[in-house]
Amino acid sequence: MGLISEVLLLPLAPVRGSAWAIRQVLREAERIYYDPAAVRKELAQLEQRLEAGEITEEEFDRQEDELLDRLEVGMHGGAGTGEGTAR
Repeated sequence: MGLISEVLLLPLAPVRGSAWAIRQVLREAERIYYDPAAVRKELAQLEQRLEAGEITEEEFDRQEDELLDRLEVGMHGGAGTGEGTAR
Protein backbone atom coordinates (compact mmCIF):
# COMPACT_ATOMS: atom_id res chain seq x y z
CA MET A 1 0.00 0.00 0.00
CA GLY A 2 1.08 3.47 -0.67
CA LEU A 3 1.47 6.27 1.82
CA ILE A 4 -1.80 7.92 0.81
CA SER A 5 -3.85 4.74 1.22
CA GLU A 6 -2.23 4.12 4.63
CA VAL A 7 -3.21 7.62 5.76
CA LEU A 8 -6.74 7.21 4.43
CA LEU A 9 -7.16 3.81 6.11
CA LEU A 10 -5.70 4.93 9.43
CA PRO A 11 -9.13 5.50 11.02
CA LEU A 12 -9.92 1.84 10.34
CA ALA A 13 -6.85 0.58 12.24
CA PRO A 14 -8.81 -0.21 15.44
CA VAL A 15 -11.31 -2.27 13.43
CA ARG A 16 -8.54 -4.18 11.66
CA GLY A 17 -6.80 -4.75 15.00
CA SER A 18 -9.99 -6.01 16.60
CA ALA A 19 -10.64 -8.38 13.72
CA TRP A 20 -7.11 -9.75 14.04
CA ALA A 21 -7.57 -10.31 17.79
CA ILE A 22 -10.89 -12.08 17.22
CA ARG A 23 -9.27 -14.37 14.63
CA GLN A 24 -6.48 -15.22 17.09
CA VAL A 25 -8.94 -16.04 19.87
CA LEU A 26 -11.03 -18.18 17.52
CA ARG A 27 -7.95 -20.05 16.30
CA GLU A 28 -6.88 -20.83 19.87
CA ALA A 29 -10.39 -21.88 20.90
CA GLU A 30 -10.57 -24.29 17.96
CA ARG A 31 -7.13 -25.67 18.81
CA ILE A 32 -8.25 -26.43 22.36
CA TYR A 33 -11.66 -27.78 21.27
CA TYR A 34 -10.16 -30.24 18.78
CA ASP A 35 -7.09 -31.19 20.88
CA PRO A 36 -6.94 -35.02 20.76
CA ALA A 37 -5.79 -35.28 24.40
CA ALA A 38 -8.75 -33.20 25.60
CA VAL A 39 -11.20 -35.22 23.50
CA ARG A 40 -9.82 -38.52 24.83
CA LYS A 41 -10.21 -37.20 28.38
CA GLU A 42 -13.85 -36.29 27.65
CA LEU A 43 -14.41 -39.77 26.19
CA ALA A 44 -13.08 -41.35 29.40
CA GLN A 45 -15.31 -39.11 31.53
CA LEU A 46 -18.29 -40.00 29.34
CA GLU A 47 -17.64 -43.70 29.84
CA GLN A 48 -17.42 -43.16 33.60
CA ARG A 49 -20.78 -41.39 33.54
CA LEU A 50 -22.31 -44.32 31.67
CA GLU A 51 -20.89 -46.85 34.12
CA ALA A 52 -22.16 -44.77 37.06
CA GLY A 53 -25.65 -44.74 35.54
CA GLU A 54 -25.72 -40.95 35.12
CA ILE A 55 -26.58 -41.18 31.41
CA THR A 56 -28.45 -43.64 29.22
CA GLU A 57 -26.88 -45.81 26.53
CA GLU A 58 -28.54 -43.65 23.84
CA GLU A 59 -27.13 -40.44 25.33
CA PHE A 60 -23.72 -42.09 25.58
CA ASP A 61 -23.84 -43.12 21.91
CA ARG A 62 -24.86 -39.63 20.79
CA GLN A 63 -22.15 -37.87 22.79
CA GLU A 64 -19.55 -40.47 21.85
CA ASP A 65 -20.27 -39.89 18.15
CA GLU A 66 -19.81 -36.14 18.61
CA LEU A 67 -16.54 -36.64 20.47
CA LEU A 68 -15.24 -39.12 17.89
CA ASP A 69 -16.03 -36.60 15.14
CA ARG A 70 -14.04 -33.96 17.04
CA LEU A 71 -11.19 -36.42 17.52
CA GLU A 72 -11.11 -37.19 13.80
CA VAL A 73 -10.93 -33.50 12.92
CA GLY A 74 -8.20 -32.95 15.51
CA MET A 75 -6.15 -35.92 14.33
CA HIS A 76 -6.26 -34.83 10.69
CA GLY A 77 -5.24 -31.25 11.43
CA GLY A 78 -8.49 -29.70 10.27
CA ALA A 79 -8.77 -27.38 13.26
CA GLY A 80 -7.38 -23.94 13.73
CA THR A 81 -8.21 -22.50 10.33
CA GLY A 82 -9.49 -19.27 11.84
CA GLU A 83 -12.50 -19.43 9.54
CA GLY A 84 -15.14 -20.62 11.96
CA THR A 85 -15.60 -24.25 12.74
CA ALA A 86 -13.35 -26.69 11.01
CA ARG A 87 -16.17 -28.73 9.50
